[in-house]
Amino acid sequence: MNMTPKEIVSYLDQYIIGQFEAKKAIGIALRNRYRRMQLDQEMQEEISPKNILMIGSTGVGKTEIARRLAKMMNLPFVKVEASKYTEVGFVGRDVESMVRDLVMAAINLVKAEHKEKNKSAIDDYVEKKIVEKLLPPLPAGASESKKEDYKRSFEKMRQKLRDGELDDLEIEIEVSGGMGEIGDTSMPPEMIKVQESFMKILSSRTESVKKEMKVKDAKEALKGEASEKLLDFEAVKSEALERAQNGGIIFIDEIDKIAVSAKSQSRQDPSKEGVQRDLLPIVEGSDINTKYGVVKTDHILFIAAGAFHLTKPSDLIPELQGRFPLRVELSSLSEETLYKILTQPKNSLLKQYEALLSTEGVELVFEDDAIRAIARISQLANEKMEDIGARRLHTVLERVIEDISYDADEHKGEKIVVTEALIHEKLDDVASDEDLSRYIL
Repeated sequence: MNMTPKEIVSYLDQYIIGQFEAKKAIGIALRNRYRRMQLDQEMQEEISPKNILMIGSTGVGKTEIARRLAKMMNLPFVKVEASKYTEVGFVGRDVESMVRDLVMAAINLVKAEHKEKNKSAIDDYVEKKIVEKLLPPLPAGASESKKEDYKRSFEKMRQKLRDGELDDLEIEIEVSGGMGEIGDTSMPPEMIKVQESFMKILSSRTESVKKEMKVKDAKEALKGEASEKLLDFEAVKSEALERAQNGGIIFIDEIDKIAVSAKSQSRQDPSKEGVQRDLLPIVEGSDINTKYGVVKTDHILFIAAGAFHLTKPSDLIPELQGRFPLRVELSSLSEETLYKILTQPKNSLLKQYEALLSTEGVELVFEDDAIRAIARISQLANEKMEDIGARRLHTVLERVIEDISYDADEHKGEKIVVTEALIHEKLDDVASDEDLSRYIL
């Protein structure tokens, strides 16, 4: 992934309005990963990632930036919530499991790439297996002419299979009885190994199972088997570990939930501070055992985010604060920004509603004045009550579209125009009554 910072910002601009400083910091941090890999080994080891702390109210785009990064990059990426972790000794997920999750994401990413590279070989394996089930085998010692006839018949049958003409035929195939991967990466590696050993014993008793199924289902069932046989899993594992170590990104959301306010009566919630202390060595750089091998976290990029309504970044333990040298504050959303959020992104909320109702044959059109009224009412609701940023637009729009959506089946083939008058009709009473709006908007 070697996009320039400007290209990264430009991509994010398609989906997220404003917040240039946050996009710029992330663009530079990602580009520095690429720059570092161009240096000699000695210098690479010296350069550590500049972790980022994003500060801003809920709904201003912190998580959306992370979500879009995950789609944009061909790098291992996981998003975790700090509030889900507990310190060692407490019941719950330990912080090391986020690194194991990252390795699992890297394995899946590299596996998918290798499958794509070997697509023709996998397809060939599947087609051969199915056609051999549909065509009776040649008897031993068949003549050359019989062999040629068989080849022609085989190719005709293969073409029919590719064209989907045989999809509904029932055939009996042997499917490997493997137990699959272990999905819970939150367990310590020792427990994972015990569970793997147990699963190997079970799978060895049922190496393959004969099943009756339609050809279209057999294609999918055999693809998994083909992948296991044709992919070099050691090469996948080795590449995945390298990518996780040198290109992995962990996005830690809600980091403010593990900060402890200096004003707190008890001063310390031992569990919260314990999570911070457990997180510190991972962010600083340490070796973490995973089921696929040891992972060094020295060059993993950590991006943390939090609203910090009840706490401040300075309420985090000083050592952890120091590991997030880049601070970016995301601004609250103005009426104009909310208007742009409704109109400019590639898959904006308005486009989503229009697409949903088009499935019922209804053409939904929003007048510009109506869109501005939605933005204005959303911004006022955020001012009067809890500021939930762009999420307020979902609530307000749902209130406006509710009746149209409910009766959509009666308006097939019609064009429905959402006007400013309709917005005021639906929302003015609710917006003016503060007590009511707390529950409805």
